[in-house]
Amino acid sequence: MNLTLFHAPNSRSGAARCLLEELGAPYELHVLNLKKNEQRAPDYLAVNPMGKVPAIRHGDALVTEQPAIFIYLADLFPEAGLAPAPGDPLRGPYLRWLAFYGSSFEPAITDLAMKREPTPPMMCPYGDYDTMLATLTAQLRAGPWLLGERFSAADVLWGTALGWATMFKLVPELPEVMAYIDRVSSRPAARRAAEADALLAAAQG
Repeated sequence: MNLTLFHAPNSRSGAARCLLEELGAPYELHVLNLKKNEQRAPDYLAVNPMGKVPAIRHGDALVTEQPAIFIYLADLFPEAGLAPAPGDPLRGPYLRWLAFYGSSFEPAITDLAMKREPTPPMMCPYGDYDTMLATLTAQLRAGPWLLGERFSAADVLWGTALGWATMFKLVPELPEVMAYIDRVSSRPAARRAAEADALLAAAQG
């Protein structure tokens, strides 16, 4: 079955492209130009009503939302070894870090970016920014990867996310954070994805 990534350069879908490169997966690109608002076109809203990238189509299956896409793809290509199998003791921590990205990290840094008044921790789904960051950085210090010595799809997601979050000053440039970003971004697959995206962004103008 054909696998298609709905993608835009300089967007969150760069992480999904990086994952596909890490997996060695054959895939096609359906490129959207966010400057032309193509993500709001009816054809794409039929793929993802939220008008966001990434999304993937695999045969008749459509998958949206970063953590879901990462789980789907890493399980689809088990030979790449980027997802602990069900029953593996690392499966729980692996799923935890993918879920933590969507449930805690993204909303916390969005609140920070929008300068929203902090909600009392007991009322806030992610608790508070400081606890979120402390939880993450403690794991990074234990490293080298989120699952200890095992590199996984979760690292692809977090390495790319922390790259842009530090760029926009939404996460402080702590030594453990910057070293982790460097470990992920220096991998050959990450470099291939970044170089291809730079060319794609230049072509879009």
